[in-house]
Amino acid sequence: MKIDLFNYNLPKELIAQEQIKPRDHSRLLILNRVSGKIEHDFFYNLPKLLNSNDVLVINETKVFPARLLGKKKTGGSIEIFLIEKTKDNIWEVMIKGKNIKENDILFLEKKLEAKVIEKDNKLYKVKFNYHGNKLDKIIDSIGHTPLPPYIKIEDSKKIKKDYQTVYAKERGSVAAPTAGLHFTDKLFKELKKKNIKVFKIVLHVGLGTFEPVEVENIKKHKIHKEWVSIDNNTAKELNKLKKEKKNIIAIGTTTARALESFSDKRGKLSSGSKWSDIYIYPGYRYKFVDDLITNFHLPKSSLLFMVSALVSRKLILKSYNQAIKLKYRFFSFGDAMFITKKRTPPAPM
Repeated sequence: MKIDLFNYNLPKELIAQEQIKPRDHSRLLILNRVSGKIEHDFFYNLPKLLNSNDVLVINETKVFPARLLGKKKTGGSIEIFLIEKTKDNIWEVMIKGKNIKENDILFLEKKLEAKVIEKDNKLYKVKFNYHGNKLDKIIDSIGHTPLPPYIKIEDSKKIKKDYQTVYAKERGSVAAPTAGLHFTDKLFKELKKKNIKVFKIVLHVGLGTFEPVEVENIKKHKIHKEWVSIDNNTAKELNKLKKEKKNIIAIGTTTARALESFSDKRGKLSSGSKWSDIYIYPGYRYKFVDDLITNFHLPKSSLLFMVSALVSRKLILKSYNQAIKLKYRFFSFGDAMFITKKRTPPAPM
């Protein structure tokens, strides 16, 4: 399947540069994946669109400031983008800078140093001069928010807060699970009033989410592994609800990847923690996820392939083109999309 089939033209002005306030006032495109019908609403009306047969699953990962700025011994500027901790003080990273070689020492703020110990294509491994909690605290104090390159605003305390879900708990992601950014405490209270259950899993978002696809045949693309965890009680309860024919709604592609990673061929969920490099593209049959709430994704991206596997490429692109005509806001701080197989009519706008 050729990557050009997943292209679309997006005007630059539709790329959201900041979060809408309140965050649940984003728009919501509703796509019925059975009938193909497209409807439009606002995210704050989500509780009115759901009922007690619906079950939400969210990813409570927390973004940490993964961009570190510094200099080489020669004085040249560098940027380290933290991707994955492999040992206590050893990280797999990407580095922006000229002529980075093994054994180079990179100098950061607060006397933090990173020694380049390995280079593999575009990735490096660096060893820091601090360990454990002390290293984490220094990273948190000097690091910058790992915003995607299409967001052109300066880092700030406001951005650090905006680029985090209200339910973020487990530190470890280098990108936000952006479908969750639309939720507010008020919205969760309304969901609770309607007896809509909400369960939590963890997938620490890594390089795989934003790495560009550089092959013509999408089947040949390789996904970078990410850490996933589902506790035993959550898996047990979700399996019970699935058996009762409840409607499992994944909040975001990260949650969907986590659930599908732990689901067997019969659609039974297991528990535990593991690295997952699950790659979902058209032809994949979802085993556990019924519905998906997600943002709008970049052209030719692995996330666009993933949502096209739940519906169809043509229907996804039809929805995207309609969203463009109606000037929806796209990508991380943009509007949301609800891909569902059944739904009551939207609430009045």
